[in-house]
Amino acid sequence: MKANCWTGRNSVEVLDVPDPSILSSRDVIVKITSTAICGSDLHLVDGYVPTMEKGDILGHEFMGEVVEVGPGVNPKLRVGDRVVVPFPIACGVCAPCRAELYSCCENTNPNAGISEKLFGHPTAGIYGYSHLTGGFAGGQAEYARAVLADANVLKIDSDLTDEQVLFLSDILPTGYMGAEMCDIQGGDVVAVWGAGPVGQFAMDSARVLGAEKVVAIDKEPYRLAMAASQGYETINFEDTDVRSALLELTGGRGPDKCIDAVGLEATHGASHVQLYDRAKQAVRSETDRPHALRQAIMSCRSGGVVSVIGVYGGLIDKFPAGAWMNRSLTLRTGQCHVHKYMKPLLDLIEQGKIDPTRIITHRLPLTEAPKGYDLFKNKKDHCEKVVLKP
Repeated sequence: MKANCWTGRNSVEVLDVPDPSILSSRDVIVKITSTAICGSDLHLVDGYVPTMEKGDILGHEFMGEVVEVGPGVNPKLRVGDRVVVPFPIACGVCAPCRAELYSCCENTNPNAGISEKLFGHPTAGIYGYSHLTGGFAGGQAEYARAVLADANVLKIDSDLTDEQVLFLSDILPTGYMGAEMCDIQGGDVVAVWGAGPVGQFAMDSARVLGAEKVVAIDKEPYRLAMAASQGYETINFEDTDVRSALLELTGGRGPDKCIDAVGLEATHGASHVQLYDRAKQAVRSETDRPHALRQAIMSCRSGGVVSVIGVYGGLIDKFPAGAWMNRSLTLRTGQCHVHKYMKPLLDLIEQGKIDPTRIITHRLPLTEAPKGYDLFKNKKDHCEKVVLKP
């Protein structure tokens, strides 16, 4: 089969690789009908997430048709079923899974010792996301193996299109969880750093959950225009001091809730601040650029919530712990516990309360995946989200 593979830093190629096979009794094989390129994939391509190996199949947002079923799979899941596969792999029975903390599953990462050294405790296995998270083959391919399928995949029984449900695999639940962690109350002002796909869905979710005003913060005019088209306020951090603008929008108090949907490759509008973190990252005295996180903490009103759904991989410098502690801020974060949100969000899609398709700007065949990565990484042709079709 053909699959999009990591072939080195800033290099991906579509290669011929062996077809996946059933390795455990609860596996299924999925013929991929739609997959997508995620902003988190760029962290792999840019070399900021360790333990990638040449030939690793990328992709953790995918769906398709079940074509083979292991003998131990629940009989409710059959050949021919249409399924969406969540990016974290959950066992469904460990303590974190029972607490609906699926991305913290204790049993699905065969390389748990690696993540334990980096993070203190193991994380769940993740498709297509380095050997740090298990080395599982991803879904930017013609076929993929779905592990512990009956505890993970979501069967789609409705006639919704692939593009309406594909993002249940990751970015829609991630954006929703970012808003849910804010404990949004009626009248709240919610500021979202990052108007990429996850940020857009965090904004949509904040509105669904009752926010009075939503503010999008980014530097790309086309992303800000996409947010403005939905009725959100916008701030371009390249020409505006973000904290000052947010204070002005909120009568001097700051936003009630702040969402960091950017993560480790953030940029800053002030060149000297940007240069400081770029230099520290280049010499590996810090692994992540935490501009958005710092700014969210310093901007949030006292007693507010800062929700972090942007991916961080290691260590950051100059974390504003004093502001966090002295102003009674609540900091919440986590890789998304996708399974918890898939069915409720499917209901919202069916009710027309959220339209996931609004962020799709490019549709390409799988064979053009390298072009898709170039468009997305370098923000060419107003690229917001790329969907690949095998």
